[in-house]
Amino acid sequence: MDRNTAEKILEILREHFKDSSWLPSRRGPFETLIITIISQNTSDRNTAKAFNKLSKTFPITPKDLADAEIAKIEECLKVAGLYRNKAKVIKEVSRIILEKFGGNLQTILAMPLEESRKTLMELPGVGPKTADVVLLFSGDKPTIPVDTHVKRVSKRLGLAPMEGDYEDVRKALQELYAADDYADIHVLLILLGRRYCKARNQLCHECPVNTLCPSAKFNGKKRK
Repeated sequence: MDRNTAEKILEILREHFKDSSWLPSRRGPFETLIITIISQNTSDRNTAKAFNKLSKTFPITPKDLADAEIAKIEECLKVAGLYRNKAKVIKEVSRIILEKFGGNLQTILAMPLEESRKTLMELPGVGPKTADVVLLFSGDKPTIPVDTHVKRVSKRLGLAPMEGDYEDVRKALQELYAADDYADIHVLLILLGRRYCKARNQLCHECPVNTLCPSAKFNGKKRK
């Protein structure tokens, strides 16, 4: 896709979702990391419930979570699913950050982008999406996290190659948009995916960017 069309898509989405407070609340990098680990394979609602319970039970610091009893962390995370594994990951990642980085993720975020990304991904439970969320929203690093919505929607819109993997999609989006727009396009594609461009039963006829979407045109022909 050419950049002019990509920019038009971003412009339309900003206008369409202008009444939504789409950017997430600004948090410190460790809190962002913990929330993102909890969110894996979990709805936003249950992620919020689990994190709220965890934060009421423990201060969200590497030391407090590293020292916490695993059973108490599990109890906080039950609503989020996969809670035993997530509790184990959170306790272990807290211990490593405390021992190896002095309890401060800013040490990692101060590194150049690719080194910072690689270092985060060496932590247990931290894949590329989790690392990119921390880098973008807590480190102001120029990267775009690619979740299932971003991957699906960007491919349908022609913003990324249909057969592309995580890195293919991330790099395609980053080539089309300016770094200042990375946070917006990440969240707006998620909103579009949740409301219109669903995995199944997508609402192409209601989608605000259907005139620019090759998949919507295809689906329209298919319905005739």
